[in-house]
Amino acid sequence: MRVAFVLGTTSGGTGRHVRMLAEGLTRRGHQVLVAGPRSVEEQFAYGGTGARFVEVAVADRPRPVADVRAVLALRRVTRDADVVHAHGLRAGALAALGAWGRRRSLVVTLHNALTAGGLVGFVYGVLERIVARRADRVLVVSPDLGDRMTRLGARDVRAAVVPAPPLRPAKRTPREVADELGAGERPILLTVARLAQQKGLETLLDVAAGPWEEAPADGEGRTGRGRPLFVVAGEGPLRGELERRIAAEGLPVTLLGNRDDVPDLLGAATAVVTATRWEGQPLSIREALMAGKPVIATAVGGIPEIVGDAGILVSYGDVRALREAVRTFLEEPGTAERLAAAALRRGQEMPDGDEAAESVLVVYETVRMPRDD
Repeated sequence: MRVAFVLGTTSGGTGRHVRMLAEGLTRRGHQVLVAGPRSVEEQFAYGGTGARFVEVAVADRPRPVADVRAVLALRRVTRDADVVHAHGLRAGALAALGAWGRRRSLVVTLHNALTAGGLVGFVYGVLERIVARRADRVLVVSPDLGDRMTRLGARDVRAAVVPAPPLRPAKRTPREVADELGAGERPILLTVARLAQQKGLETLLDVAAGPWEEAPADGEGRTGRGRPLFVVAGEGPLRGELERRIAAEGLPVTLLGNRDDVPDLLGAATAVVTATRWEGQPLSIREALMAGKPVIATAVGGIPEIVGDAGILVSYGDVRALREAVRTFLEEPGTAERLAAAALRRGQEMPDGDEAAESVLVVYETVRMPRDD
């Protein structure tokens, strides 16, 4: 089978998802083409999977002239494909327009919710309708995305199988990481997120503000287990704003910037915390579960389905509930141990690349139609 993947600018889970699918399909003898911006090939090296990469400038936001060029390019490079599988709303809409008038099987996986307002929000609403009406099947990473696409008239909406890449082993001990962070004996609450509006980091800082009871230092001057240390791994446009508030209020929050040692940080963490406004199936939470770390999170998007009984979930924006969830986890006897055991079980249940590849092949066979050119 000849499969063409289409994706736009991404530095996260969408790019890794496509790479794992490309690996799985080429290993099974299928011909795979990946079309997208040069930046995604530089980061994810799709050519290294046995797939052929073709540069198509799918922009990260509406740009009329560039979008017309992308549609024409996609029409050209996908002409021999049996199935076109686009990832993301913009990539899906441009691929749909590129296939207009042709008998092509089009599958679109939606990885993110529509959160923009104003003119950009209106344009994205139009793109949603194009995908809903033109795609033979829409795969979604969370139930709310599925409900929305069904309301917009999508003919066939199903849950996407999102693979979890194997967790890399830690290179340092938890004690070494804790010492680097200056945590002493304090519990470490880890957040892995881009410093952007979607991630709800202002809520995380509200939670960190406490009040927390401070345990006395031990004989060596190390702080006790009372006040947790919130550690955020990631970079983004809100860094300056967050740093100013952390300094002004003396918050127990450390911004680490981008890190390539997330397994080390997970090893030292007591739990993973996220206050995000919306997520699909975030890699950070799946990695936490595979590491046996409980999750304290907002019950949005696909998070409840992933976490199950391996964490504590609260409504988005409820600072008091999120702070009390942290307190319960840290202070209620047996809670941390029970949730850690559940996290390890959930982590072992995460689908891998082979399961994801098999799932899309089933989809392709059910939607595949003869080509007309």
